[in-house]
Amino acid sequence: MTNILIRKLIKNYENTGNSRVRENYGKLASIMGIGSNLLLFVIKITVGLLFNSISITADAVNNLSDSGSSLVTLLGFKLSGKPADADHPFGHQRMEYISGLVVSFIILFLGLQLIQSSFDKILHPELPQFSIISVVVLIVAILIKLWQCLFYRKIGKTINSLTLLATAIDSRNDIMATSAVLVATIVTYLTGFDLDGYMGVVVAVFIIISGINLVRETISPLLGTAPSNELVDQIYKKILGYEHIIGLHDLMIHNYGESKIYASVHCEVPAELDVLISHSVIDKIERDFLKDMNIHLIIHLDPVITNDEKTNDLKEQVEQTIARISPDIHIHDFRVVWGYNHSNLIFDVVVPFDVEWSDEELSIMIANEIYKINPAYHAVITVDYNHYVPNEDEFCV
Repeated sequence: MTNILIRKLIKNYENTGNSRVRENYGKLASIMGIGSNLLLFVIKITVGLLFNSISITADAVNNLSDSGSSLVTLLGFKLSGKPADADHPFGHQRMEYISGLVVSFIILFLGLQLIQSSFDKILHPELPQFSIISVVVLIVAILIKLWQCLFYRKIGKTINSLTLLATAIDSRNDIMATSAVLVATIVTYLTGFDLDGYMGVVVAVFIIISGINLVRETISPLLGTAPSNELVDQIYKKILGYEHIIGLHDLMIHNYGESKIYASVHCEVPAELDVLISHSVIDKIERDFLKDMNIHLIIHLDPVITNDEKTNDLKEQVEQTIARISPDIHIHDFRVVWGYNHSNLIFDVVVPFDVEWSDEELSIMIANEIYKINPAYHAVITVDYNHYVPNEDEFCV
């Protein structure tokens, strides 16, 4: 029944790709997580208490935390589906990331509590009672966690949800933790050496490591992460495919959720082209991006003089000069104010974040090199940082 529902949702999402279906995916995954983890908690806590096993009890509490995490995730998907309002004009989709962060801290807290309980068991050992029931319960738990891992990964990849993919990793860690408990139960029975407290520590460490990793993964999108190279290349290729667009730069992409992407870019057009034609081209690009890629794109128009041979030759000289300083530095918005005694060369340089010079040092260095071309040339430089780099050299403008 569940697999049939998943297949229907996947087909619906692939056909529409809308946020409402994405929210339904998240709700389904969360509800299944709450139910299955609560079931595991009840079974394990009963067995752990009956047979005096701290490691099984710790594993049960881990499942309870997973159930609570799924509840928080459910709330996150519900809130992220709210439409934009006056206080949140870009929508609420980042609530999914916040819910993931809350889940991470819950996992960390429970891991620290469990490691304390396990150390108490090591210091005050009490041999657990062996039962075939506990072995069967642990094997069933491993199989359920394996299903959970595959289930979360399938839906997480379908809707590209960082929260669900992280939950899939958490389920994979649970498989390893429960397997360790199973091994400890069998070894303790066969050898008489009490591994229960030690395996409780192992389970707790797994929980803590999982929580730390989840904190890292959920904080990154809240702070703002770079888009994939594939997306950057796709945007460059698409824009450069339009008539009259001769270059672009200063691409900025902001993600307010999986289906809420805003971007801005500077597009270069010939300065001699009628401004109404240029404006029409820009309008079409913005409309097409919203329709084809669901990206809210804002374009700044940059007229570029293409029929002034003197300016073009000087620009080429400046590009060659800067390339000798660093091949990773590029220029754009190049223009010249020609004068009788001196001429102002005005342009932006785009540098990577790991450049070894400060803005001031780099500007002085470039200005000195341009001075060597002609002492009458005065450089007016603005330093930009290259946020996104397309894969192909032909896109570098």
